[in-house]
Amino acid sequence: MKITVHTGTEEKEIKISITCQSMTPEVERILSMLHMLNKQLTGYKAGEMYLIEAADVLYIDTADKRTFLYTKNEIYETTLKLYELEEQLEDADFFRANKSCIINFRHIVSLKSELNRRLLVTMTNGEKLIVSRQYAEYVKEKLEVR
Repeated sequence: MKITVHTGTEEKEIKISITCQSMTPEVERILSMLHMLNKQLTGYKAGEMYLIEAADVLYIDTADKRTFLYTKNEIYETTLKLYELEEQLEDADFFRANKSCIINFRHIVSLKSELNRRLLVTMTNGEKLIVSRQYAEYVKEKLEVR
């Protein structure tokens, strides 16, 4: 991979151009990471690529080594790993809920304490997710709840 950066005072905005022989998984991952900078995620559904606003994502989950983005009405697959998404979205009110899930704080409707210091979180779409005890304290601190 060759990276070239050109700077100039006449440039008003950042422009990124990718030149490649074909669309490879590596190029798709680069595109996904670039879209994250604008707080957009790249998701795939039925062979098509979609740009999804991070604010529209309720939570992100992994299953069978695949990562999925859940919006109110749709589910998209992404090429990024969960830890990459966690790093990119931590300043956008997302947090790790357990080893396979990241939740968007802005889409939480209610919290309920469960056994073993876990939390049951109800999302805006009615889905219920578990926050493991390892991450429950962070959620309580963030919400200033005891």
